[in-house]
Amino acid sequence: MKTILVPIQNIEIMTSTLEAAARLAQRTGAYIEGFPLRFGIPQYLVAELATGIPLDSYHAKSQEELAEMHRLFEAFMLKHNIPPATAGSSRPCFGWLETAPKGEDFVGSYGRAFDLIVMPRSTVDAAGPHRRAIESALFESGRPILLAPLDAPGSIATNIVIHWNGSTEQARVNGFAMPLLRLAERVTVLTVIGGQEVPGPSADQIVRQLLYNDIAAKLVSVELEDRDTGEAVLDAARAQGCDLLIKGAFTRNRLRQMIFGGATSYIMEHADLPVLMAH
Repeated sequence: MKTILVPIQNIEIMTSTLEAAARLAQRTGAYIEGFPLRFGIPQYLVAELATGIPLDSYHAKSQEELAEMHRLFEAFMLKHNIPPATAGSSRPCFGWLETAPKGEDFVGSYGRAFDLIVMPRSTVDAAGPHRRAIESALFESGRPILLAPLDAPGSIATNIVIHWNGSTEQARVNGFAMPLLRLAERVTVLTVIGGQEVPGPSADQIVRQLLYNDIAAKLVSVELEDRDTGEAVLDAARAQGCDLLIKGAFTRNRLRQMIFGGATSYIMEHADLPVLMAH
């Protein structure tokens, strides 16, 4: 994972997100690129929102916010001893995309040119545009995303838990995670007995596959009990003391998850540790 994309927003959780990206870049020697994530708002709605405020003033304020996001990103990287990217520069290093267009869809399309997209996780009360930006990354980029928790992680990807549920989505994110799994000091393959799963290879077979890739993993199983699958996974990840959870996203139909809930949605909204996801 040598190239990392970080959409920058003017929100409190951004500090934790940048911390996760910086720590990961320092471990892998990556290039980090930031850009201002500007949600697409129709012009008529902009005019409505700006009622009583001259549009020139509204646009000037928007430009100030863009400049502030750039300053935040640059100052954070420099504070963590990550220098600007130059010709032949050593890594980790960083860059800034000044010309990013408005709209959540840009996250998914531009993210295809990177190994990883790092974003703040969603919450139960998250605004629609933020959720759409995460979905754009998940469904349109073809790349994995790292969702950062509300509080900055003290470490990342040293103790990794893989939630194995037999699915294509989980197999795909396992493949994306291989560079991090090889760097980890400890890897656990977790299954939830009675939880949401699909027909597929057993967890034992995944442990064997990892072993052939020179990754020694242990197998842990937990009972669902009276919990949702997502809750059981997070409880088990905390019990293992892990600092990265590997999770396939939306194994079940997305509409079904929106109506009835699901492990992906629960983890996206409640995880208190970094989560690597892919669909």
